[in-house]
Amino acid sequence: MKLSGNIIIPEAKLTQYLLVPKAENDKSRFLAQAGFTQANPDQLKQAILTLIQTQDAICDRQDKYGTFYRIEGPLIGPDGTLIVVTVWIERIQDEIIQFVTLKPKR
Repeated sequence: MKLSGNIIIPEAKLTQYLLVPKAENDKSRFLAQAGFTQANPDQLKQAILTLIQTQDAICDRQDKYGTFYRIEGPLIGPDGTLIVVTVWIERIQDEIIQFVTLKPKR
């Protein structure tokens, strides 16, 4: 199944988390391999949106906040392609589907 409906990717998740170098759990170095940097967060956002339009969502779990989905596949950047796992939640309170995180597929 493809995720559809009211889908949001919080800007802060990209600019203040994924693209920020960290001492532990640094995803910015991984994303830089495909050309994603703090200078182009809109390209990362578009690549994530393309991923969810082309790959199926797998229901992962449910809790009191909503239903979590996992979408795996190619994240196409300006300098290459990465294979990733993205996590999404369909919130119970308003049925908005929100991006939670992204990580390398192992």
